[in-house]
Amino acid sequence: MIRFATPATFDGALRNLPMADDAARDAAAVRQAQLTKPAGSLGRLEEIALFIAGWQGAERPALDRIAAVVFAGNHGCAARGVSAFPAEVTAQMVANFHNGGAAINALAGACGASLAVVALDLDRPTDDIAQGPAMSETDCLAALNAGAAAVPDDCQLFLPGEMGIGNTTPAAALCAASFGGNAADWVGKGSGIDDAALARKRAVVDEALALHSSDCGSAFKLLQRLGGREIAAMAGAMLAARHRRIPVLIDGFIACAAMAPMARFTPAITGHCLAAHCSGESAHGRLLDALRLAPLLALDMRLGEGSGAAVAAQIVRSALAAHGGMATFEEAAVAGAI
Repeated sequence: MIRFATPATFDGALRNLPMADDAARDAAAVRQAQLTKPAGSLGRLEEIALFIAGWQGAERPALDRIAAVVFAGNHGCAARGVSAFPAEVTAQMVANFHNGGAAINALAGACGASLAVVALDLDRPTDDIAQGPAMSETDCLAALNAGAAAVPDDCQLFLPGEMGIGNTTPAAALCAASFGGNAADWVGKGSGIDDAALARKRAVVDEALALHSSDCGSAFKLLQRLGGREIAAMAGAMLAARHRRIPVLIDGFIACAAMAPMARFTPAITGHCLAAHCSGESAHGRLLDALRLAPLLALDMRLGEGSGAAVAAQIVRSALAAHGGMATFEEAAVAGAI
């Protein structure tokens, strides 16, 4: 299992990324060309099948084991009135996950995914990013390693999700610090805040950017100074998945924001990722463009929890079902020219 002992270990793991199995992808493409359909007629389903084949190293990849993990953390900036909900809702929702009552419970069950919940020091919020670093180096490493440890070795598709009242604020700050712009470019209404709360949220982000911009020279520093425990955990999980060649289906704005600092310094990190959907959060489309990811769905979802990824996993299942289950022209005794 990959472990990040120091910030340099994390940044080193980011620089030395395994790549997909091109031979397996090529073999899948040969099979794809022989299936009983006009070439390209299943559109992105064909691309998804080849993508998964490359990362699983199999001509006919399977999805027997999908793992969804929800990471939860609390944020000091929530005290600034940047969310429509109080901070105690994070712990209440974690209890709801454990009791099976949340959207992700239902949606993970529908797509056949296992579901785990990792709560990260909920009684110890990160510090207010407008006043100092969100986390110490030790705390950030702990969160990164908690994420890495949460990825099952045998899973064939990983769905990272999150819960954390106020977390669209550090997510917006991470996006701005990673890809440029200011609060106005990246801050949205998140959980449904009013205009006064939106102004407070933008102020927090602009203050944080001014405070930390001179000391964000690595992906680790960005996560440590501007992130949150659940955001860092998702980053650690997605990097660990890459080193195990496990494809990742990324959820919405916050999950993508966890990828932003890594993509800022190593754009190839998104190579094992599919974007599940474009959420209703206003800056998510801009973020997907910066990550060079095309979403599978656009359903105006903005819940988080990995909910959009669980819905999109059904699309991936369909892609592999068609790729693995269709007959070839020869098997079906169908003339090859359609």
